[in-house]
Amino acid sequence: MSGRVGVVVFPGSNCEHDVVEAIEGLGGDAELVWHGARSVAQVDALVLPGGFAHGDYLRPGAIARFSPVMDAVRSFAADGGLVLGVCNGFQVLTEAGMLPGALQKNRHLRFLCTTVSVRIERSRSFISRLARPGTVLRLPINHFEGNYTCEPETLAELRAEERIVARYCDNPNGSIDDIAGITNEAGNVVGLMPHPERAYDALLGSSDGAILLRTMVEPPRGRSRAATAEAGATPGPAGSRLV
Repeated sequence: MSGRVGVVVFPGSNCEHDVVEAIEGLGGDAELVWHGARSVAQVDALVLPGGFAHGDYLRPGAIARFSPVMDAVRSFAADGGLVLGVCNGFQVLTEAGMLPGALQKNRHLRFLCTTVSVRIERSRSFISRLARPGTVLRLPINHFEGNYTCEPETLAELRAEERIVARYCDNPNGSIDDIAGITNEAGNVVGLMPHPERAYDALLGSSDGAILLRTMVEPPRGRSRAATAEAGATPGPAGSRLV
């Protein structure tokens, strides 16, 4: 049975349709979820996509963390639901306290728009369950504040608890320990700076991201419960499919 994925849309998000296209292209079902929603649909997974939520004012994710939908995202995750934050979505998850650490300005203070090599690490995360540790993927990055940082104690915990999902093979932004993605203690919340949705099909130059996204299209058993009941339509931008 194909997974049903909710894609959260904040004002300023600009990668939500890329995620929808990728999920549907891999055989899943995807629906947009407006940031004002106070509950989420019965989905198998949620994605917080890239972009500039609320214009990145104050700092990336600082305002988005207060969006009504984030309470539903927290409840969904607490109930075992799968949550992936990509790029700006990763920043939102750290600001919301769902993942440790923070994303600061890139080492050279430049916006990065390129393709990088990322090595999958042995971790407890759901996103890498189909990829063998050591697998190297070619994935796009597009960020100015993708430099992951955390306290030494937090880094020690991430290492000891196998919560580092992926590392850059050639660190482009100064992230501590070459970290490109991490997971929470339960392994069901993941933050990833590279964009797998932009590399799900060979026509895009790489299909390496597909192995990560398929973990939501084909979710493991016992991960299909949302934290709240489906609650009809919520107003959103014209022309979009929202729940």
